[in-house]
Amino acid sequence: MHIRWAALFSSLVESIPLIATVVTSILSILMARATLRYAVSADKSLALAREEFEREWAPELHIKLSRVSQTDAELIVTNLAKISVLIQMVQLRRLSHATPFEKIFLNEPLVGGRTWTQNFQRRLITATGDEFEGPIAASVTFFASGRMFRTDWFRFQIKVKNGKIVYLEPITMAARRVQILEEESCEPITDRELELVQDVTGSSPESAKAFAADASS
Repeated sequence: MHIRWAALFSSLVESIPLIATVVTSILSILMARATLRYAVSADKSLALAREEFEREWAPELHIKLSRVSQTDAELIVTNLAKISVLIQMVQLRRLSHATPFEKIFLNEPLVGGRTWTQNFQRRLITATGDEFEGPIAASVTFFASGRMFRTDWFRFQIKVKNGKIVYLEPITMAARRVQILEEESCEPITDRELELVQDVTGSSPESAKAFAADASS
């Protein structure tokens, strides 16, 4: 009997390392799963915080063409975001044409929450002609945080008779947020480079660069 208990005890002692290995493996798996869940949760929290930050500081401009009188009209650009921007260009076009009729190159800073206004009577008449009735659109290209953006096309219904604006009212609000056109640096670019970039509607920075390279070659 004594020999039997001694053999059993010896077997139990020999199995302790094996039991310890199994327990350690189980604990390691549980800890790894807990760490993975924590990492996933941390990534989601970081992505949410980044999205909130970008939404709060993302540039957002509102464009309005306003008829003051038959011989006077204004372009009103409002910066709805906190970040300041530098307006580089304003484009006007008829919706029946693919390319803009008027491209006005500027260098106007616009602080967040402020409005920039300029008389646009002559520009509108140049884009529409002395006799016109129908929709037109306006878009703004600007720099912010070292990147170049462009707003969506804001649409307006206009009636011009004998070179005078009879009617000018907005049709719809912009359907999309601003598009990033250039993000390498905030260094000023030439009018030619700006023209090549801004005509790439709805493209990514990579495709805009490829378009500019093809056009220059």
